[in-house]
Amino acid sequence: MSGTDKMLAKKEGRVGYVIFNNPERHNAVSLEMWEATNRILADFAKDDGIGVVVITGAGGKAFVSGADISKFDSERATKEAVASYNLAVEKSYSGVHEFPKPTIAMIRGYCIGGGVGLAASCDLRICTENSRFAVPAAKLGLGYDFPGLKRLVDVVGPSFAKEIFFTARQFDAVEAKDMGFVNRVIPDAELESYVKNYADTIGSNAPLTVNSVKFIVGEALKDESARDRARCSKLVAQCFASRDYIEGRKAFMEKRKPVFTGS
Repeated sequence: MSGTDKMLAKKEGRVGYVIFNNPERHNAVSLEMWEATNRILADFAKDDGIGVVVITGAGGKAFVSGADISKFDSERATKEAVASYNLAVEKSYSGVHEFPKPTIAMIRGYCIGGGVGLAASCDLRICTENSRFAVPAAKLGLGYDFPGLKRLVDVVGPSFAKEIFFTARQFDAVEAKDMGFVNRVIPDAELESYVKNYADTIGSNAPLTVNSVKFIVGEALKDESARDRARCSKLVAQCFASRDYIEGRKAFMEKRKPVFTGS
């Protein structure tokens, strides 16, 4: 386990974990924590041994509950400070969203404000039955910029995105599943083992295939004029030219589990 006091990182097999560790404040996030998140992700991105990243919160009561209000006087006291803070937060969100490997939000308890934004930036979201979700911006007079709203719309669609923001109320896990915000709702006691198995399953598959699909799905959500179709084609060609493609076919014929190397 490594990281700052408020941000922890660990590696288990091919799975890297990013852990928000501020449980006494329901894992509210400071500027320092966002900056540490970026450093952890940069380390995982360049580590060929890591195939999947799980993002979660410590303490058992919350995933992430938004900004640490106790830090507002020091981090968001002026217009310039607010702009700097928002830039750092968006860098973290986009860093997760554009991370080259699959990301999973493992959610227990409260997922509020920036927690929803962080979870929406992940590829997959798995929560417990007691999880609660909300974006209370309309109760605080806060504005949300285009990138964060676009990521939420891409996950739940425009109507549910409006409902989440217009009402500013808390949604339970069943409602979040109905909206399509979470992929799975799991009993509390089974969350860690379920996500570990889920991540291990993804991590054991062919990295070139998995990562190419992540990129291509991301391009599919863009306007046609903004899509990098050449890059999509190149990634598909790399899959077919890889040793992993040979290994996959050979393992299938030999009725054994393939061993992929990402090459």
